[in-house]
Amino acid sequence: MGLLDGRVAIVTGAGRGIGRGEALELAREGARVVVNELDADAGQAVVDEIAAAGGEAVLDAGDCSEDDTARALVARAVDTWGRLDALVNNAGILRDRTVAKMSVAEWDAVVKVHLRGHFLPTHHACAYWKDVGTGGRIVCTASSSGLLGNFGQANYGAAKAGIAAFSTIVAMEMARYGVRCNAIAPAARTRMTESAYGAFKDLSADDQEESFDFWHPDNVAPLVAYLCSDAAGTISGKVFGVQGDSVELYQPFTSVAVIQNHDTRFTPEGIAARAHELFDASGISPEVENMMAKLRFTMTERAEL
Repeated sequence: MGLLDGRVAIVTGAGRGIGRGEALELAREGARVVVNELDADAGQAVVDEIAAAGGEAVLDAGDCSEDDTARALVARAVDTWGRLDALVNNAGILRDRTVAKMSVAEWDAVVKVHLRGHFLPTHHACAYWKDVGTGGRIVCTASSSGLLGNFGQANYGAAKAGIAAFSTIVAMEMARYGVRCNAIAPAARTRMTESAYGAFKDLSADDQEESFDFWHPDNVAPLVAYLCSDAAGTISGKVFGVQGDSVELYQPFTSVAVIQNHDTRFTPEGIAARAHELFDASGISPEVENMMAKLRFTMTERAEL
């Protein structure tokens, strides 16, 4: 018996990398999976892999940031298996460049795929769940680049930060309908991240037992399967970090210090005289920081794995 026996799930961008691992894991746990992928051949390969392992899956090829495709994804699940229980928003792209050099096209492409690519499938899935009253589960894909900020990723980081906020808001709006929505910030070696995590190593089962690959994309999938299941209970509106053998819980922006002016509006000079109190009380540096250096797990620490 799997955690997702009898359930139906959609995974966007499921042809490769993290999305492929998620689709395979959901199927192993008993879910029937709608595989969304822009590259139809890559998507069909995942469908075939699921079928070869005894599972059920169908391909719905297309760009999930387009309304017709997103609507069709939900319809495909319902028309094929009579229901929809979970949506995993995974599809994404990179167009890294510093903001001074970034083109409008590079900004728009990343924001469209990530933010529209999350909004539209979520919009149609939530409309379905609101109508049928069954409840459902959503997993969105944020990133530490959005939660912390990362050099050269203004477009990607802004979109991923938006996804974290989007996920939290969807959780609040859909709670009354029994829909749980959470986000993950995964770290893994994929085609998008080879420059950071090194060339992909496709280890055999025996090799994996002897040499755990901390950055393998399939390590993300068990958390996603859990969040798509009833085992996750009422967990909703949260952001989890996930990589290797580790799962983290992120805390949203929280006020850590305050200055007040005794029921009198501040003057700029008054703020200038007291701004240091905010940094003194919080221990936060007033200078620009490399926030990614604060990650609990980094590629530098795991370089030998």
